Amino acid sequence: MRRYVIVDSAEASSFDFSQLVDIDEAYSRKNLDGSKIVARFEGETPSFLEGETQYTNAEILSILAGTEWTPEEI
Repeated sequence: MRRYVIVDSAEASSFDFSQLVDIDEAYSRKNLDGSKIVARFEGETPSFLEGETQYTNAEILSILAGTEWTPEEI
């Protein structure tokens, strides 16, 4: 099952993208101000994400629909 973690964007430089769904930082979802990034993985939790809050697909979709991640419609 796919799991999701939100961390500070500065941490992305320490990611081993071979353990993640996205191939590099450019393909990862960031919040509107670029300060946070979503790391997606399947299977065991990568060691560099251990201890972080993990979200299911339904949970992350709800978070990403918020104003921090999605621009308000005009």
